[in-house]
Amino acid sequence: MSQCRKRCKRQLTKVARYFYHFLMGTLTQDSVEDDFELSTVCHRPESMDKLQEQTKFTKKELQVLYRGFKNECPSGVVNEESFKTIYSQFFPQGDSSMYAHFLFEAFDTNKNGSVSFEDFVFGLSIILRGTINDRLNWAFNLYDLNKDGCITKEEMLDIMKSIYDMMGKYTYPTMQDDAPREHVESFFQKMDRNKDGVVTIEEFIESCKKDENIMQSMQLFDNVI
Repeated sequence: MSQCRKRCKRQLTKVARYFYHFLMGTLTQDSVEDDFELSTVCHRPESMDKLQEQTKFTKKELQVLYRGFKNECPSGVVNEESFKTIYSQFFPQGDSSMYAHFLFEAFDTNKNGSVSFEDFVFGLSIILRGTINDRLNWAFNLYDLNKDGCITKEEMLDIMKSIYDMMGKYTYPTMQDDAPREHVESFFQKMDRNKDGVVTIEEFIESCKKDENIMQSMQLFDNVI
């Protein structure tokens, strides 16, 4: 594996791990080509200049991200099963399939069953370079599994179980089976201000902004790329 490819792999691994810290907290110069290598790519991404205009990444950062994306997804797009396979490499000690499913759904904004490089960088631009409100809106959308505008305990429990399946069961000391539910109860005590059993986007953003740990987890993203 070339040094450039290793570098790109490390960047994607860092992003994957910061997703975990982001949810649980509820660029150096590279030798890369100036242009996209498109000869073997089935899906042709937007031009570099256009993507730079549409995101908060520099041209050099987009090149690094594209190299990593293309190394993992030579066709230029990734379906859910491939996404799960790639993500499992970042967390080999657990079962990351359900967690990867939720992330894939969040990146697949067109709901066409695939994530292109554009989908990938648009999402990353929000998570890594967006305002606090941008990032919290993205996280809320991830938690709101049925997209009805509120988070229920059942939805939050599904998210927490997926995280503990990926990480918790393989930590030391071993997590208890009821840990995900306890995490959910703690989440709702903090977030559900009017105690109606659901968390709205307004409650979510207001509560997160008042939580020092969550705000610190947001800052972790600032130096990922």
